Amino acid sequence: MSTIDDERFLQYAAELSRRQLSETYGGPFGAVVVRDGRIIGEGANAVTAVNDPTAHAEIVAIRAACAAEGSFSLAGATIYASCEPCPMCLAASYWARVSRIVFAATRAEAAAAGFDDAFIYDEIPKPREKRSLAMEHRPNATASDTLAAWLAKADRIAY
Repeated sequence: MSTIDDERFLQYAAELSRRQLSETYGGPFGAVVVRDGRIIGEGANAVTAVNDPTAHAEIVAIRAACAAEGSFSLAGATIYASCEPCPMCLAASYWARVSRIVFAATRAEAAAAGFDDAFIYDEIPKPREKRSLAMEHRPNATASDTLAAWLAKADRIAY
């Protein structure tokens, strides 16, 4: 992908985020997924519009791209985002197997605008017992047996 293409797709993502200001549809974030020089999915933040805390622009764009491509893998694709992805969106990008992320505003700029992801970034590397969100490990035979059955399943689709 050329620098010109990067700028063009990044500008489009930024315009999606700008559109959010006038539509009061969600937070000021936009993202597009591009493969082979064409947009295969786009999204704008819809958290408050649909009451879904996972409806970040990158997640919406990944969902749209996967639906359009008929695949859970976006290998070879680039996500262009108006802002540096939060931990959830970064993780989703890894799960989707995107090859690259290009973003405009930094997470420090987002924090200055009231979207501070630093707390989550700081929580993730902590041991479970040190996180502010209570987590309990309670072993369950059915859950463990199901994982073993998955591993033995001959027709499983690995992801």
